[in-house]
Amino acid sequence: MKIVYAVVALLILSSFNHQIKATVKDTLISQNGYSEVNGIKMYYEIYGQGKPLVLIHGGGSTIQTTFGRVIPMLAKHRRIIAVELQAHGRTSDREKDVSFEQDADDVATLLKNLNIDKADFFGFSNGGTTTIQITIRHPEIVDKIILGSALCKRNGVPSQFWDFMKQAQLANMPEQLKEAYIQVAPNPNRLQIMHDKDAKRMVNFRDIPDEQIKSIKAPTLIIIGDQDIIKPEHAIEMRRQIANSELAIIPGVHGEYIEEITTLKFDSKEADFVIPMIESFLDKSRTKK
Repeated sequence: MKIVYAVVALLILSSFNHQIKATVKDTLISQNGYSEVNGIKMYYEIYGQGKPLVLIHGGGSTIQTTFGRVIPMLAKHRRIIAVELQAHGRTSDREKDVSFEQDADDVATLLKNLNIDKADFFGFSNGGTTTIQITIRHPEIVDKIILGSALCKRNGVPSQFWDFMKQAQLANMPEQLKEAYIQVAPNPNRLQIMHDKDAKRMVNFRDIPDEQIKSIKAPTLIIIGDQDIIKPEHAIEMRRQIANSELAIIPGVHGEYIEEITTLKFDSKEADFVIPMIESFLDKSRTKK
């Protein structure tokens, strides 16, 4: 079984020795900075013009490691607000465990601080689960959502995954993600803390109740890879439970469809058709109303 790290902040691919970095040219950023959010300083970047689309990265990741390859595509037609969550990248930590619920509340507060009343959301991996919590806890700020390899239930991944998480070690974290954290974090020595908090979150993960999933009214696009850590059966069940939803299963591993940094060795170009598919979904959903 191939477990790819972005789902929780520590998976494999550590044997990938040659370094390929996905970055976004600074000239594309129209605004970036920090916002005081529920006791932490939350880092964000804004690109482009148009309707807001909020990007929420995967576990153990930064804006660039998850979305660096696709932000230029998405920013052609949208106002992109990309965030870094508690303890990740440039965002500070708080003296409490990380949780999907707290991340959801942090993103909602950030948007309030930025005077954004409503937005579309695209969350990948852990960010997808955070997006689900945003939609459940703050439905008033949500228009449409894209759930990339999101997890709702423990049985949504192979049972070996949970055994792996119980024995998680920083040594198993891909070098690309370690280097990305060290390059941008105000205190690079907190890499171990970030890793351990993400691992603990997954060890303690509990199913999102069916009634909460079924309460989601936002138009939803669910995406997974056909070799994803997320089981196809899990994605299909999400599709059944979320009334106004669509499902796309794309060739490739976890995150390959957005060219997430740990998948670049495959030299795939799935993003060239996945991003237009996402844009079509967002536009089509808008015309339905």
